[in-house]
Amino acid sequence: MAFPDTRLRRLRYNKIVRHMVTETHLRVEDLVYPLFVCPGTGVKNPISSMPGNYQMSVDVLVEECKRAVLKGVKSVLLFGIPEHKDEHGHVACQSDGIVQKAIRAIKAEVDDILIIADVCNCEYTTHGHCGTIIDNDVDNDSTLKTLADQSVSLAEAGADVIAPSDMMDGRVLRIREALDLAGYEKIPIMSYAAKYASGFYGPFREAAESAPQFGDRSTYQMNPANSDEAMREIAADIEEGADIVMVKPALSYLDIIYRTKHEFEMPTAAYNVSGEFSMVKAAGEKDWIDEKRVMMEVLLSIKRAGADIIITYHALDAADILNGQK
Repeated sequence: MAFPDTRLRRLRYNKIVRHMVTETHLRVEDLVYPLFVCPGTGVKNPISSMPGNYQMSVDVLVEECKRAVLKGVKSVLLFGIPEHKDEHGHVACQSDGIVQKAIRAIKAEVDDILIIADVCNCEYTTHGHCGTIIDNDVDNDSTLKTLADQSVSLAEAGADVIAPSDMMDGRVLRIREALDLAGYEKIPIMSYAAKYASGFYGPFREAAESAPQFGDRSTYQMNPANSDEAMREIAADIEEGADIVMVKPALSYLDIIYRTKHEFEMPTAAYNVSGEFSMVKAAGEKDWIDEKRVMMEVLLSIKRAGADIIITYHALDAADILNGQK
């Protein structure tokens, strides 16, 4: 049927009807809050390019986790800033590593929280790349051992989910094998399955102190022009044992999120990354946009595209709105 018999505006006049026919619903439970942990006590260093975000010592981080849980945000993603770095990222595998300490402290003091541990080497290497350097490039196969060792160490500390973000070929299989061998067969893997070599990561590299000291990451992160390649990456991670697959970034890659969900029908995460966050914050501070409205529209678009899980620095502000507090 066509106009005038069909008038689509009929379902828009009444607010209750509009809510009744809403197709996509964003929930607090969908959100994951990324956090940065650093050495020291009582440390809360502002991240200048990410307003409202901080590098926090373990004691401060624990209190932030308590605040998140009170708002209904019960999932956090941890990144570490170590006191010392090395050529291979071995510091990330130590039982007394900065993230391992944070996990134990959170588990001891915060109930009903899910801790997702990022697994990568870029924050822990002196050169800032995501693995061991051989012949001026990241060597894929030698990096796999470090990633597997790091994953087991994080699981031993109490991590609930392991999330490898390095983009090495074969990492999910190697990590799955290592976790199972160590008795952690119940720990799921959330792989950064389609992670693009994006310009949107700039503020994160300040936050995690992880900028590469030479070159870039285009030999292991994906070309932003490629979509079919992303499907191959995701299929490979699923075959290797990934339980959740992630697309990163989110906002410029909504088509990838859509394809991922519809082609694989797997639990799908999307990372609303630092540059996406900071653009909204900067425009909001200049009163160029309604910051809260745009924030919620961004998150809703990611959910509408197919994401079941949204990792976002907006998590607590969005939770306030979803909880009816702002």
